[in-house]
Amino acid sequence: MSRNFLILASLFSALAVILGAFGAHGLKKILPPDSLTAFETGVRYQFYHCFALFITALAFDRGNRKWMKYAGYFFITGIILFSGSLYLLTFLKAADTVGLNGIGIITPIGGLFFVAGWLTLSIGLAYKGTVK
Repeated sequence: MSRNFLILASLFSALAVILGAFGAHGLKKILPPDSLTAFETGVRYQFYHCFALFITALAFDRGNRKWMKYAGYFFITGIILFSGSLYLLTFLKAADTVGLNGIGIITPIGGLFFVAGWLTLSIGLAYKGTVK
């Protein structure tokens, strides 16, 4: 499991670099500043939680594996929902698509998954236990 988290963290990190460069060089020319800021927030939070996923993977055997697994899954889900929804909203804005702005409700749900990831990571590290 920890190996899978390391692989996903690496892939999500590479994607964050690609998207960050795309935002800085490609989107800057076609988007208003508020949309670009939302996109940059998605990239920044994706990077933060890639590091959280790395930490979870590296500490996996030092904590309660059940809780560490939850933490990893929560971070992955948060990246997809939080950052992914911001990317999607940005691309919809760039394409001048209307009627799909309700997607923004997904962003705070992704944020809740980030919080859940941090909380379960702390529980997993605090209570080693024997549950695998």
